[in-house]
Amino acid sequence: MNLKKVYKKIARTHGVSVTEIAQEIQTAIDAAYTNPAFHAKCVYRKGDKPTPEEFLAHITRRALAGTNGLLTHHKTC
Repeated sequence: MNLKKVYKKIARTHGVSVTEIAQEIQTAIDAAYTNPAFHAKCVYRKGDKPTPEEFLAHITRRALAGTNGLLTHHKTC
């Protein structure tokens, strides 16, 4: 499922616009990157902070890796 479809589904479920969904995700990312933890620095991004798309791509990769038992709790990206 692509992000546009995900955003549309979330927006429809909560009765808000797709723009509002993206803005809320970016607001959360901005707050997290005010004082980023180690793992926040591991997110691939082109700028100082990831876009919602960059962040969600990272989370998806990590979740898929976890389903294969590849995630660890030590300090590696």
